[in-house]
Amino acid sequence: VQLQASGGGLVQAGDSLRLSCAVSGLTLSSYHMGWFRQIPGKEREFVAAISRTGISTDYLDSVKGRFTISRDTAKNIVVLQMNSLKPEDTAVYYCAAKSGIWFAYGSSAQYDYWGQGTQVTVSS
Repeated sequence: VQLQASGGGLVQAGDSLRLSCAVSGLTLSSYHMGWFRQIPGKEREFVAAISRTGISTDYLDSVKGRFTISRDTAKNIVVLQMNSLKPEDTAVYYCAAKSGIWFAYGSSAQYDYWGQGTQVTVSS
């Protein structure tokens, strides 16, 4: 199983970025997918998740209305569209895959597979 995150970069506050997570070795219809972020010295933080059916999504409160998680099952990718970026969104962003039921998806410990991370830096 491989999860390959990409799309990070350096942008200004108010700009947008689109992160992609290319998944191989598993099918999105069998796993819930999540995005987390981490800054040095802090715990990995839940950002967004989408259920394996694609019906349910959830977000960190501070990104609601700005970020959107989606998936393309034909291409086996998961996308995090990030709009109206703020300096506090600066972090390394990781995608992850979780098996089982749609529960506790906000906990990084519940995920089975992780990508390598992509850096997002938002300047003020």
